[in-house]
Amino acid sequence: MKVLLLVQKEQRAILDRLYEGIAAHCDCDLRWLSSAEQRDLRGYFKREVDASRYDRIVFFLRFKQEIRQAGFIRTVPNLVILEHDAYQNYIACKYTGKFSAHYRRMPWVRVLCSGFVVSERLRDEGFDAVFVPKGYDQSLLADQGLERDIELGFVGSVNSVAYSGRKALLDELGRVEDLLVTRTKSGEEYCQTLNRIRFFASADVGMGEYMIKNFEAMACGCVLLAYDQGEAENRALGLRDMHNVVFYTSIAQLQEKLAVLRADPALAASIASRGRELAVAQFSFAAIGQRIVEQMQPPLRAQAQINLWQRVRRALGV
Repeated sequence: MKVLLLVQKEQRAILDRLYEGIAAHCDCDLRWLSSAEQRDLRGYFKREVDASRYDRIVFFLRFKQEIRQAGFIRTVPNLVILEHDAYQNYIACKYTGKFSAHYRRMPWVRVLCSGFVVSERLRDEGFDAVFVPKGYDQSLLADQGLERDIELGFVGSVNSVAYSGRKALLDELGRVEDLLVTRTKSGEEYCQTLNRIRFFASADVGMGEYMIKNFEAMACGCVLLAYDQGEAENRALGLRDMHNVVFYTSIAQLQEKLAVLRADPALAASIASRGRELAVAQFSFAAIGQRIVEQMQPPLRAQAQINLWQRVRRALGV
């Protein structure tokens, strides 16, 4: 399968290994688009792309730029959208409902969505949404066997509207526990910091799915304390409470479970070990890249059939 993969050139997250994971399972033409090129997709395609050469064209671009160019994007054949932010469709933020509105203009497009429940909700709205989770860079992040001299910590951003619930929960936790909240450079500094943390306090409040940091912390051997996203999401990922992860829905519950783990270091170590094994086996970018290719291979919806379906719905008033 010949794939054109268009990704963002300026991106804080290091996703090169994900792109390599995709390229390992298809004939992949990978291109990094600048902000200017993303703002003018019609011009970029006119200058640089012969769409007839590809079995799939994959967008992994800024949603902010995509929604401004839906008229052109509708004309791109064999389109698949890889989307890690569609959870924002269902939370209170500037993109509430905008993913649905965008996909409604091109309902034949396949959306590879990083949340299981989010993908279910999109499918209920009539879209061709498929679940492929986030993952982690196996070349940068691993358990290094360092002394874990930070008992409880979080590494990452809290400075956006989408992360307001995360910040509030971490602030609350910090008032009752000795919690380190910090940021690091990507790469080795980040890996070393995760390797120093015994209990990683993940706080994906109200997001409906697990952010990439959960998989990164697990891969680095932390005991992952994860805000519970619900049974369906957990089952889809193979996450089991007090087996390979520790779930909580309140600070009081988190403190109760922390007390159990502090009193039983062997239990904490076994949870960390099983979490690391799960992450390494299923959530490396190598594994996720393979899943992405597998999910883009089945035939896409025929645009003519979708247009007919839309006309019937309008005629019926539904």
